[in-house]
This record gives sequence, structure tokens and C-alpha cells, in this order.
Amino acid sequence: MDDKTLVFRTLHEAAPGPKWRSLFDAHWTAYEAWYLAEGERERPGYLACLNALRSHMPELLDTYRTLCDLAGGGDLASRFLSLYQPPPYITGCSQAVLARPGTTLLARNYDYPPELCEGSILYTRWNGRGVIAMTDCLWGVLDGMNDRGLAVSLAFGGRKAVGDGFGAPVILRYLLEFCDSVPEAAEVLARVPTHMAYNITVADAAGRYVTAMIGPDRRASIRRVPVATNHQKRIEWYAHALASETLIRERQLSILVDDEATSEARLEAAFSAPPLFRHDYRRGLGTIYSAFYRPGEGRVRYRWPGLDLDLGFDHFPEEAITVRYGVRESYGS
Repeated sequence: MDDKTLVFRTLHEAAPGPKWRSLFDAHWTAYEAWYLAEGERERPGYLACLNALRSHMPELLDTYRTLCDLAGGGDLASRFLSLYQPPPYITGCSQAVLARPGTTLLARNYDYPPELCEGSILYTRWNGRGVIAMTDCLWGVLDGMNDRGLAVSLAFGGRKAVGDGFGAPVILRYLLEFCDSVPEAAEVLARVPTHMAYNITVADAAGRYVTAMIGPDRRASIRRVPVATNHQKRIEWYAHALASETLIRERQLSILVDDEATSEARLEAAFSAPPLFRHDYRRGLGTIYSAFYRPGEGRVRYRWPGLDLDLGFDHFPEEAITVRYGVRESYGS
């Protein structure tokens, strides 16, 4: 198998401007093709997208309109940026919270085809809060934290249900832009509709955490559970569960976080080794990156084998890091 290459870029831009526009220019052709893959009629019209945001996440409207203007104000781009009823997509992912006296760690591995990962890490201040996040769909969030001490991460929920709602990345953006704590985030996750099944883990600097199991066809289940992989209360999609090893990974994480002797270093090491770190890039289930958020300290470490990138609200250099995935894995900057 040929190696696959992905360039991760860190960008610091307080208000939406030319740096965000450069991301749009770089990725729009690929996103447009994905958005239209099922035909344009399958995607909602602009007014439906605008009204959905206004009904469920009205505080995001000003940012949304600004980004639409930066993208050129076109109808299709504006519909895409709403992330309302986008095409379905499936990821892997493992995530866990280690809450110890005086510290909270949210750890995650993101498993996905490298060629489909955007690789953008943004530090913004769009709505009064500093937000550092690994982005998807140009402004959505795969995982991230804000400067009020809230960290979030998402994983696919392992169910085939698709319905009327938003892609989870824009919901996570909403959490980081407007929530300061786990209770506030839980209220949002209970009411904002999602188009697919996701497991969203939220943790804060006070040591609180929940995992919300959300979907388009049932009420959200929000529980004080510190781990999540790619199933919800039970296995419903057996082929995906077997391919992704979701039960094995969940068991490994549960053992680790339930053990009082598990340190942050031990948990981080586990995310760098099987079964949590996966090499199945051939089927699009290999680990693209690991992330370790410490919301109480305002710091995050992104990790690839042999390479760490430490960032924070007081230290966020802009740089590009090239990562190669495959049988002959090599990593460098």
C-alpha cells in the first residue's frame, strides 16, 4: 500500500478573516464534491438551513453569516457551512476522561481516512471565548477546548440511523463558543437535533464529565460515563463494530480509567499503542492523530508516533506538520 500524506496546519486568527478564507479556498473543491455526492436535491435549501440554525443555535448566526460572506456569499457554500443535514459519514475514534484531584484530562484518538481529514487546528476568538479546536468542514469541531475550561470530543455512534438534524461538528463548535461547563453543555446536547448517531464526551476544569449518546431517532442519553468508542448502549451495526473493534477499545479504556493507579502518562501511553492506536489505514480506520486536552490548564498535546505538538492559549505558534500514514510510516515536520 502506498503511504498517505496529510499536512496539519495551526492557524491563529481571532476574528474570521483572510486566514479562514485561505482554508476555504484550499478545501472547498473537495467539500463541494462531497456535499453534492448524493445530488443537490438531497441537501436542504438555504432558508431551511438558516431557519434551523435560528431555531436551535441562534447565537451562532452572526458567526455563520460572517463565514458565509468570507466564502463569497454563494448559495451552495452557505448551505454547506450550516452543516444542517449534510451527507452521512462514518468515523472510528476512542475517547476517555481521567479526572483526578486538581486536574482533568480528555484524551482521544481520531480514526479516519487520512485523505479525508482536513488537518486544520484553529485558535479563534469569534464570540468572546478563546477556542482551540481540530476542525472539520472548515469551522466544525472534531475535538477542542475553550478558555473557560471546557473540552469536547466526538466519536461515531455505530448506528445507521440518518435523520433531520445537524452534523455533530457544528454542535461541538456551538458548545465551545457558548458553554462554560459540563452542565451547560449537557443542556445543549439534550435539545439540538443531530442527523446521525454520535457519542460526544464533554469534560471541564472542575472535573465534571458526561458522555452524550445522541441520534436522530431517539432522545439523547446523557450519563456520567468517562469513556466512549463506536457503539451506544448496545451493538446495532455488527459489521462496523467488528471492523472497528469498538468493544475491545471500550473495555481497555474502562479498565484504565477505573484503576486509581492510572496516571495521565499511563493513559497517554495507552492511546499510542494497540488496541486504541489502530493501523488499519487500508479500510479508513487507522488513527490519524491523538489529542490530550487539559482544560484547566488551557493546554493540548497533539501526538503522532515520534512527534508531539504542544499548544495552549498562551503558546500557539503557526506551523505545518507533514504526517505520512501507511505500511512505511514516517513522521516529520
